Amino acid sequence: MALTLHSAWRATAPYRVRIGLALKGVEYGYHAIDLIAGQQREPAYKAVNPQGLTPALDLGDGTVLAQSLAILEWLEETRPQPPILPRSALDRAMVRRMAGIIACDIHPLNNTRVGRKLKNLGVPDEVVATDWIQGWIRDGFDALEPLVAQHGGRFAFGDTPTIADCCLVPQVYSARRFKLDVTPWPALIGAADRAAEHPAFQAAHPDRQPDAPIPAGGPR
Repeated sequence: MALTLHSAWRATAPYRVRIGLALKGVEYGYHAIDLIAGQQREPAYKAVNPQGLTPALDLGDGTVLAQSLAILEWLEETRPQPPILPRSALDRAMVRRMAGIIACDIHPLNNTRVGRKLKNLGVPDEVVATDWIQGWIRDGFDALEPLVAQHGGRFAFGDTPTIADCCLVPQVYSARRFKLDVTPWPALIGAADRAAEHPAFQAAHPDRQPDAPIPAGGPR
């Protein structure tokens, strides 16, 4: 099957899936969705994913998967090597806990549609960026830091990349994008920065996506 990923270069949810696909060595086509222009709300994309969110993974046989964690779990179940979940049930639960803090508790409050709603309600941009976006990231990182400190090695859990890292690296990218001081979370940031050196994480980086803006200095 020829896979197609409907993605947005800087959005953290498709970023997670790109990491997972790269870790598994899966080739795929890339279809860019411009979230700022609102392409995710247009009928053409709603026909792909009625929820109007990225990512969506078209399996090429008429099946479309959505929700980043569901896609990552599907990758693990259909392509078990290399694994992105630990072997034991308890360890898997811990990795899922780490991923859930990011994908369920931080990110949904800070995505584009929430920001648009806050703007429509008259909340000033600077308040959204600091009190809202930074505030939710702080709360999530405060919860995640002791888990990574206890269970981390080279990566967020142990010494090989897991679904937790697929979520963590994009969230740290977002935190830095919104100019959050990340020094209060050394274990978490250390794991994210080490993971970011892995070739799969580098390939999935927003700046390396076909819809990323071309830098002022010339081609990427």
